[in-house]
Amino acid sequence: MRTFDATETRALLPYPALAEALGEVLGMKASGEAHAPPRLRLPLGGGATLLVMPAADGALAVTKLVTVHPGNAERGLPTIRGEVVAMRAATGERLGVLDGATVTARRTAALSLLAASSLAPRPDGPLLILGAGTQGRAHLEAFREGLGTEKVFVGSRGAEGERALVEHARGLGMEALAVEGELAGAVGEVTLVVTATTSEVPVLSEGVRGDAFVAAVGSFRPHMVELPAPLVAAARVVVDDLEGAREEAGDLISAGEAGAFDWGDAVALEDALRGPERFEERDGPIVFESVGHALWDLAAARLAFAGEL
Repeated sequence: MRTFDATETRALLPYPALAEALGEVLGMKASGEAHAPPRLRLPLGGGATLLVMPAADGALAVTKLVTVHPGNAERGLPTIRGEVVAMRAATGERLGVLDGATVTARRTAALSLLAASSLAPRPDGPLLILGAGTQGRAHLEAFREGLGTEKVFVGSRGAEGERALVEHARGLGMEALAVEGELAGAVGEVTLVVTATTSEVPVLSEGVRGDAFVAAVGSFRPHMVELPAPLVAAARVVVDDLEGAREEAGDLISAGEAGAFDWGDAVALEDALRGPERFEERDGPIVFESVGHALWDLAAARLAFAGEL
């Protein structure tokens, strides 16, 4: 069994191919061919947590193992570590171990790419990214590679991170500008938005265009809120997983508590991909809320080990 480091894992998961693999797994989810139970959360003491996330289809089974140790920051050690173990479903033969952080970053961005390419009214327009961390960078690369995005605005609480992501975008051949506090102007121009922060207050203004696609990937805990309730109220809402979103999507939970959102209006991504024409029935931006799911790790492993299945 081979263990792939971050660089090797990245090479196995090009964004367009990964988006296609995710689409296949979404179809398998809808038909009942792929399964994943709720993730197991085990306290380790001292505020640390072990997360175990299995998933399987007829050919492949995976388990993602993640440990979160908040105290490691003071020790100069990584706060989050993770691996994805892939095995043949029929025999249990281990095929390999992928770098967990790389899988998470790339499959999350590739899922947003799939949603944008299939549902966004104007997927060829300029992009705004709020949050210059791992997910901001991954989404920048995914949209550039998969949609051919040419122009991007970058906003971040940290000026250093903002500048670094702007320079990375320019290195990819894009026109890139730092928001630098001028968010309203950028929001009015872009048709693609990615929010990738851990903010507990909205980071996006309410002036989002009616033909915009917003991928909200940072709000993965009930207390995290990136989007203002009026935006959610005006939007057509798609979620990567309905069950997970009900428990973790702070944007939608908060909007629901404010009376601005009804869960009956949310559409699972697999259903949206099968019937995108339903979004033509009403106006307003599309909000894609992504909280993560073990099946997305399965899709990554299916691509990485496709030659061995």
